[in-house]
This record gives sequence, structure tokens and C-alpha cells, in this order.
Amino acid sequence: MTDRRKLLARLSASQFAAWELRIYLDTHPCDRVAADLLARYTKETAALKAEYERQYGPLTVANPEEADWQRDPWPWDYQGSDD
Repeated sequence: MTDRRKLLARLSASQFAAWELRIYLDTHPCDRVAADLLARYTKETAALKAEYERQYGPLTVANPEEADWQRDPWPWDYQGSDD
């Protein structure tokens, strides 16, 4: 697995944990341990997202002027080999 995929997997796991904790806290709003975990995973998710975007570019179209896909060739611009 490439470093890029490893980082994306870590980000995905952190986002998943935060989402599940949000759902759990809907039915258990007084659980301080879960609330603390949610805060930790939310912070971790933001840090992993920032690290990923710094290394590999944006994950969303929040800032389209910074998007690599506007500078790179489009899929139909690639010239495949005739092998």
C-alpha cells in the first residue's frame, strides 16, 4: 500500500469514528467519555485532512482554483500506447 493510500485510510477511519460517535451521542448526550473521544477524533480528522491536502492536493472542491485536476491533463487527453 502506498503512503498516499495509507494516509487516506487513516483519514477515512478517523472520519468514520467521529461520525459514529456523533450518532452515539445523539442517544447518549451525557456520556463524557464519548464526547471527549469525539473531540479527539474531530481534531485528528482535521489534522489528517490538512496533511493529505498539503501532500496530495484537495479532497473536495472547496477551493477550485487550487485543484490539481485543473492543471493536469484530463483522462481523454492521455495518449495510450498502441501495444
